[in-house]
Amino acid sequence: MTYTTDNQAINQPLEKFQQFDADTQLALLWFGYLDIKDQLNPAPGADVETLGQALVDQVKAMPKEEQLQAQRDVATGADTPVSRGYGALSSSVKLEFWLLLAQCMEEGSVINVPSDYELPENTSEFVGMIQQLDLEDRVTFTRSAVSHMGFKTGQ
Repeated sequence: MTYTTDNQAINQPLEKFQQFDADTQLALLWFGYLDIKDQLNPAPGADVETLGQALVDQVKAMPKEEQLQAQRDVATGADTPVSRGYGALSSSVKLEFWLLLAQCMEEGSVINVPSDYELPENTSEFVGMIQQLDLEDRVTFTRSAVSHMGFKTGQ
C-alpha cells in the first residue's frame, strides 16, 4: 500500500525531493530526522521488534560501505534483498525503518553522513519549504517520501 496525501504543502516538496539523487535524499532524511527527533514521541509501550527493526538489523550487520550501498539501493528501488524487503513493508513500517536507522547512525552502529557534508545548493528551496511545515506535516512528508522507496515488483 502506498501512502499518499492531497496536501499541497507536502506534495510540492515531495516532487522536489524525488528529483534529488539518492545521496542527497539520504542526507535530507538524516538532517530532517535531526531537526525533529526531540519532538518525536514513541507510542507508550511501542514494540520495536517489528519488520522495520529486522531490516535495520540486516543493515547493521553489514560492513560500513555495504550499509551505505543498502541505503542507496532502497532510495533508488534497486533489486537487492534489503530493497526488496523494504519494498514489501507498509508505509508506517518504512517510516519506522528510517527512524530506527537514524538512531543507529547516531549511536554509530550504521554509517553516518560525514560530519563535513554540506547539502548541495539546489536543495535550499526544498529545505525552506520543509522548515515552514509543522511537525505533523513534516512527519507526513517523510512518510510520503519514504513510501516511494524500495524495490517494487514489476519495475
